[in-house]
Amino acid sequence: MANESRPCPCDIGDRFDYGGGGKEVQVEHIKAYVCKPPASTDKAVIVIHDIFGWQLPNTRYIADMLTTNGYIAICPDFFVGQEAWKPSNDWASFNDWLKTRNASKIDKEVDAVLKYLRDQCGAKKIGVIGFCWGGAAVQHLMLKNPHLKTGVSLYGVISRFADKSDLLHPTFFIFGEKDDIIPLDQVTLLEQKLKQNCKVDYEVKIYPGQTHGFVHRKREDINPQDKPYIEEGRKDMINWLNKYL
Repeated sequence: MANESRPCPCDIGDRFDYGGGGKEVQVEHIKAYVCKPPASTDKAVIVIHDIFGWQLPNTRYIADMLTTNGYIAICPDFFVGQEAWKPSNDWASFNDWLKTRNASKIDKEVDAVLKYLRDQCGAKKIGVIGFCWGGAAVQHLMLKNPHLKTGVSLYGVISRFADKSDLLHPTFFIFGEKDDIIPLDQVTLLEQKLKQNCKVDYEVKIYPGQTHGFVHRKREDINPQDKPYIEEGRKDMINWLNKYL
């Protein structure tokens, strides 16, 4: 990690004061936050949280944003009841904490969520987005899950899957130019490997001047210089989903 004293792959950023417009449900062995648009649709998006967990208001804000764009959105607890990381936790314990929360060990939960979306929500076209820890999880799913149509990885920690780039589905990668956790040379290497090995559509985009977490951890009203890039990142995410779902 770029900063060994704070080995966290996700900045704290702004914590939104947001309650959410959806509801919490039980999906087999996990809990999930679900929000549905007023009109019926067969399109759904799984939202994978960062290290701060499925109840973070910021993540629910994005899930609800997907709903306003016509998608069923579901944000499951991929930590399966284990505690999310807290800003007050001792950073020295972070790597031990992370070992029990592996972004590539979520297949059982994803299968349960896919079944729920099909059986309970009538979803037929399902995509996935994720932030940081969740962004790495998106890359994992795009490499192996045949049931998802597309994915958007927002500042997913590249080092988790650096050696794998033969994606099954169209994938959009969002990065910030000033991300302390994901250096630009890692992004360049990812692009090179995708160019060599990837047979599906993909895009890697770097947003000028942006730090880790900018799409869901910066508030437009107190970050005026970043507002255009926050909005652009969200719009790009929606446009990608609209294209492939």
